Amino acid sequence: MLTAGVGTLAPVSAASGHGRSARQRPHRHQVDRQKLDRHLRTSLDEGARGAQRVIIRTRSGAARTSLANQLAAHGDRVLGDFDSIGALTAVVHPEDLDALAAADDVVSVSSDAVVHAKLLGGLLGGLLQVVGGVVETLGDVVGSVLLPNGADTDGPAVAPEVLRETLGLSSYASGHGIGVAVIDSGLEMSPEFSGRVRGFYDFTHGGIATYPYDDYGHGTHVASTIGGSGELSYYNKYRGLAPEVTFTVLKVLDAHGAGYTSDVIRAIDFAVKYREYFGIDIINLSLGHPIYESAASDPLVQAVERAVRAGIVVVAAAGNYGKNPETGVPGYAGITSPGNAPSAITVGALRTEDTVSRRDDWIPDYSSRGPSWYDGFAKPDVVAPGHNIVAAAAKHGTFYHDYPQLKAADSDYIRMSGTSMATAVTTGVVALMLQANHDAHRYDPPLTPNAVKAMLEYSSFGVNNRSGAAYDPLTQGAGAINAAGAIQLARAADTSTSVGRYWLDSTPSPWTRIGGEYLPWQQSLVWGNVVIWGSSIIDVNQMAWGSVVIWGADSVTINGNVVIWGSNVVWDDPQSWANVVIWGADAIGQTDGEVVIWGATGGLSPETTAWGQLNGGESSGSSIKIQ
Repeated sequence: MLTAGVGTLAPVSAASGHGRSARQRPHRHQVDRQKLDRHLRTSLDEGARGAQRVIIRTRSGAARTSLANQLAAHGDRVLGDFDSIGALTAVVHPEDLDALAAADDVVSVSSDAVVHAKLLGGLLGGLLQVVGGVVETLGDVVGSVLLPNGADTDGPAVAPEVLRETLGLSSYASGHGIGVAVIDSGLEMSPEFSGRVRGFYDFTHGGIATYPYDDYGHGTHVASTIGGSGELSYYNKYRGLAPEVTFTVLKVLDAHGAGYTSDVIRAIDFAVKYREYFGIDIINLSLGHPIYESAASDPLVQAVERAVRAGIVVVAAAGNYGKNPETGVPGYAGITSPGNAPSAITVGALRTEDTVSRRDDWIPDYSSRGPSWYDGFAKPDVVAPGHNIVAAAAKHGTFYHDYPQLKAADSDYIRMSGTSMATAVTTGVVALMLQANHDAHRYDPPLTPNAVKAMLEYSSFGVNNRSGAAYDPLTQGAGAINAAGAIQLARAADTSTSVGRYWLDSTPSPWTRIGGEYLPWQQSLVWGNVVIWGSSIIDVNQMAWGSVVIWGADSVTINGNVVIWGSNVVWDDPQSWANVVIWGADAIGQTDGEVVIWGATGGLSPETTAWGQLNGGESSGSSIKIQ
């Protein structure tokens, strides 16, 4: 057991307490373990005996230094220090968790969870072991799914040229002058990226600078989707959405597509610290892990929020937990971390059928739906094409060799599906938005991350399922991204305009022509627990677009009309899905015996049946001010 002086770690004893008897003092299991995330609490309850890799947040730097010394003296491995979040990473004995939770100077103890760009044959639980800080795969279990990330590959491949057209993009879109940090499995260099990689750092080996490589293949596909040049294809046919962006590639995933949360946090912090040096405007996070705690204490979420406050647009995958892998039944609350970060642009997948028309688009079951566990955040924010996307292959990566059937007609390219691909598509669109705004307002401040998200949501298209019914906002977010519309808004926005004043150079037309059809914009956005609509949302430079404002914050004034989440106006037919329940297991954060029922049922009205904190709290509504 760890021992320590007063004010740091103390031995765990039911009888210990500051002047209180054991009878008066609540049992530590009931109180102190609340500092542990759900994964760690479950491990203790199940009698786990193996070492636990954790992220420990402390109240001060001095407490962190003292704790590091104690852990080292006790034989625990201290792996690193995070000054940005006041935390350290360590591999500790399971019996030390209660002592850490009981220490006054410890704020929280989180799992240094394994993040994935994939899913091995089912839910994450039990498929990976952490032994002495090393990720080990437990046999070949990939065969139970067609794709290793939980998605499927039904239907035709979507070539980049069709993808550009269905998004309404011209052949001249480039992304020139915009920098993207791809935090993923790396990058296999080829003519696709020549002269545009500003730096490559391998955080699976301590963050060292090295020549780019990708031993898995996911990161290369993501980067190519965002901005591959198409040099490997005939007449650059397979170029990405923004083929002139620059890349800073931060490798955090290994040859199996897995890595540690702490390495992702280091990579995000690196991108923030060296943002100006590398010219980083956007961070792409096509990875995640199950949500084990509230966003307020989730270290990965907090890293994302810091990046957004620094002015970087962060685009994150919603996850591929949209359906129960055992029953195939779609369910809610499959959002992964850091997709639960309020200020991130969280993206679900859209299936576009390799046609330019948007009328036959639909959302595949694997795409994760909201709300987020513990906090009940409305996610995803938008959906984007992510099914059977064709992009450059890492020919030396394991994915290319394990899935030869996914190679495109041109074997330098491969198709992948999932919210990871949808995230990359959205990042490419965001790069074009930032370029359009900069080119039109060269000497003005750049668009803020919140403004970018608002424009994506406002200009999005509504999506119907294969029966013709509209998807609910927990499935489609605000809607499917409309690159042409979002770029139009970005180009018109004069960021030098004072808050509260009209800031568009031209009045936007709330429709976009795609495949010969004029499609209406949603003209709404989801802010916290309310849906807001009306032209005044986007025509005026809102206080809500400020970089220091967390998306969905209460008491923020936004001009427009409002509907409280869960009302009949939001849900066209609440009763049609009133019996849908959240499914899942501990791997996606479900607490035993708890479900959330949507719509009007059990005597509750649709106005009052929504969601609150999924850890047992109640919905408090919204205090947003509407003018």
